[in-house]
Amino acid sequence: MKPKEILHNRKLIRTGCREEIISVITSAEQALSEEEIKSKLTGSYDRTTFYRTFKTLREKEIIHKIVLDNQLVKYALNHETYSKLRHIHFYCKQCDKVVCLTEAKIDIPNLPIGFLATENEIIVKGLCGKCNK
Repeated sequence: MKPKEILHNRKLIRTGCREEIISVITSAEQALSEEEIKSKLTGSYDRTTFYRTFKTLREKEIIHKIVLDNQLVKYALNHETYSKLRHIHFYCKQCDKVVCLTEAKIDIPNLPIGFLATENEIIVKGLCGKCNK
């Protein structure tokens, strides 16, 4: 799906920054850090525009945040509207590559009364194909 279609489906106004961030993330073969995304942008967006755009894309669930135990944070495109189903991520401990394993779904379990789940993550750690050679 093209960035303009993604924005239209989420009822967001098209802007150059929104379209370009989505384009960078969709063209990547793996999850990217903020710095990796910024380095691939061709437009010159000020810091405030970039972070407000990034925040909006997360709030509208166009992209999702992946936090790893070493404080490394990466972002990837949501391939579906997030509901109770989430997917698993693979993290290469050698090269820091993070990929979404979208075929493996996990359910948020029923919680005790009064509990509220705000996040649900499973990260499989190991070596990617390139590092495992």
